[in-house]
Amino acid sequence: MEDLALEARDRAGNYFKEGFNCAEAIVKAFNEMYNTPMDPNVVRMATGFGGGLGHAGCMCGALAGSAMILGVLKGRNDSSESRKPAYALTNEFHDRFDSKFGGTCCRVLNTHEFDSPEHLKNCLKITGGTAKLLMEFLQEKSILAEERA
Repeated sequence: MEDLALEARDRAGNYFKEGFNCAEAIVKAFNEMYNTPMDPNVVRMATGFGGGLGHAGCMCGALAGSAMILGVLKGRNDSSESRKPAYALTNEFHDRFDSKFGGTCCRVLNTHEFDSPEHLKNCLKITGGTAKLLMEFLQEKSILAEERA
């Protein structure tokens, strides 16, 4: 189990190092690790979440990307379906992220100037740490046990 969490951390971290933002890196890593129903172009949908919504400093993009993954796994396609399972998981993961990192806003988590070496180094740690946290969360909840690619 720890191996998958470390693999998620490393994949997301490596994508961040390659130039993907935090949200893109999370989505790309999890989309590749599992047989999710996402087209590889879904990474484009995550682009605007980087930098706390386009450098606005709001919700951390790694957290937003994680919420996107949880939505793919437990979300709905029809308004007659319940949204409660996805909401409950996302809320619980949000709280876990907040406890681990001490906040959920990009500007709180990373006080350095956007795209400075210090900022990028801190984002790398947060992105990798979030991927690891998300994988541990999914394993704890027994989500994806049979979905591994």
